[in-house]
Amino acid sequence: MTLSMRNRFFKSGIFAAALMLIAVLAVILFILPLFSGLTVEASRRTSGILQGAASHFFSPSLNAPFASTTAAVVYALVCLILIHHFFEKTNAPEILFVAIFILSLAFEGIRFMVPLKMVYGLPGLYLAMSFRILIFARYAGIFSLFIASICAAGLEVQEHRYVFLIIAASSLVIALGIPIDTLAWDSSLGVITGYGMMFKIVETGIALITVLSFLIAAYTRGSKEYILIGTGAALAFLGRNILLATDTWLTPLPGLLFLVLGTWFICTQLHRVYLWL
Repeated sequence: MTLSMRNRFFKSGIFAAALMLIAVLAVILFILPLFSGLTVEASRRTSGILQGAASHFFSPSLNAPFASTTAAVVYALVCLILIHHFFEKTNAPEILFVAIFILSLAFEGIRFMVPLKMVYGLPGLYLAMSFRILIFARYAGIFSLFIASICAAGLEVQEHRYVFLIIAASSLVIALGIPIDTLAWDSSLGVITGYGMMFKIVETGIALITVLSFLIAAYTRGSKEYILIGTGAALAFLGRNILLATDTWLTPLPGLLFLVLGTWFICTQLHRVYLWL
């Protein structure tokens, strides 16, 4: 993929994230005041790395998932703008897949389909279709960061379209195959899906392999920057988990901080690796 094509992708991602942010702000302005009972009606509380401990001490708050979802969209928009600015003329193969991981966070705004359905009585089909798109985006993001790590470890990507096809096909199989209950949701505005524990194990395994691949790249390429990139990937996965699975005010800020810090490590060190090439 040429630099011009990659930069057009960055611009398209910025445009998509900006549209999602506008939609999210519209929902907050018009729906949030009408839907104060959403968390009370949730089928169960969400679960996450910090959420499990926080749920024992704090009651669920409707505003917390609204804030964390908005933060995820804002994060995606700002990061994509910065990536386009700093990598516009830098040929770093991994950054394209890192950008896809970041862009996937913009689709978290789809979770606002839950209050929209309840306020306007939308058919369950709309909710199911929307959340399948969200699941597709989530796994496309996870797989993309994994691909970035194996590119760093030595994978030569000559035809990006085949890699994109593999990512899309894998994500699509999961998104279409996972059962979705459109009549139930948790306290983070996410619908209840099947095989939750199995997919958590899969995500954890992919995260560990991703971090390990970056550490292998540090050894094989003799570049200590990849140690920090691997650390950043670990922080990004950790922050993503915390930010997306929250219903209290205790967890969104740490999740966002971990996510931002991890992204900063990844992008600054990649820029340093390829700056003089």
